[in-house]
Amino acid sequence: MDNSIFVPQNYGKIRFCFNEIMDSKGINRNQLASRAGIRFEVANRYYNGQIERMDIDVLTRICCVLDCDVGDVMKYHK
Repeated sequence: MDNSIFVPQNYGKIRFCFNEIMDSKGINRNQLASRAGIRFEVANRYYNGQIERMDIDVLTRICCVLDCDVGDVMKYHK
């Protein structure tokens, strides 16, 4: 028996699709950063799917710039 209070489970994974949408719309990371009012490093992390914590305000601005819904940029896989 495991005495740990944390029991690892497979909850699935969230896959980010920012790069696909940006590429299809011809928007690069510099343009996204400028239009959304975020630093290039933040735009780069979103583009590469290397997001550790999601800032709802940043996500809202990015979706506005990309003219898309949250469901377009985040996909849940079991």
